[in-house]
Parts: sequence; structure tokens; C-alpha cells
Amino acid sequence: MAGLVPFNHRNNKMVNSGFNFYNMLDDFFGDNWLESRSLFRDSFKVDIKEEDKEYIIEAELPGVNKEQINLDVDQENLCISVNHLEERKEERENYIHKERRTSSMARRIRLVDSDLDNIKAKLENGLLLIKVPKKKISTIKRIEIE
Repeated sequence: MAGLVPFNHRNNKMVNSGFNFYNMLDDFFGDNWLESRSLFRDSFKVDIKEEDKEYIIEAELPGVNKEQINLDVDQENLCISVNHLEERKEERENYIHKERRTSSMARRIRLVDSDLDNIKAKLENGLLLIKVPKKKISTIKRIEIE
């Protein structure tokens, strides 16, 4: 049996010519607002920094408010999930244009040796800042001999 080859419409001239026509129409009538400004193309950027007493996680979420973000801890995993609604309504003489788009995205981060009960999060200017304290390293404990 022959191997499966993924379909690539860019290589199919018959299909591609139809798409080019519609792309030209999109270009002519203006910017595709939702696609060009969308936060959620594939994922959102997350940076993790380790400091002496804590981990600092920064997630870039422009245009998202805190009601659209869920932070969940499951054992040693922190899940950042976002449900985002983009909406645009434009009205001119005899012309009404309204577009909307909902997106969901999630990132899961494994937190080893962390104090999961004292995680703090803050959203400011599209940047979600999460501080995860490290567990205190156990000190040597002397055991008395009976």
C-alpha cells in the first residue's frame, strides 16, 4: 500500500487559482482584522525564570482580561488556559460589518519542588506574572540514638 501524503493546496494549481481570487478580494476590501491582530495563532509566549527562592513565569496575553484566564494546579502541573473573544463592529452608511472570533489556548508547566499552595498571579498591561515559591530545602536533622 502506498504511503499517505498530506494534501497541500498550495501545490494544487486548480485549487490554488480559486483561493488566489478570494485572497485578492480580501486584499482589495481591506485588512483582515481578526487574523492579522489575533492573539491566538498557535500559542502564547511563556518565559520561565528561576531565582533563589521562586520561579517567575511570564505569559504574554495582550487584549485578554483576567476573567478570561484560568490558572489551575494539578499535582505538580500549572495550567494556564485562556478563553478569548475578539469582536469588531463597523458601521458606515448602508454598510454594516461585524466579525467575532473565540479562541481557547492552554499551556501546561511542570513545577518540581514548588510550594503550590502559595502561588501568586497578577495581570498587568497584557503580561501575566506568576510567582511560584520554591519548597524550602530540608536541613539536616540529627537523630538521637536510644
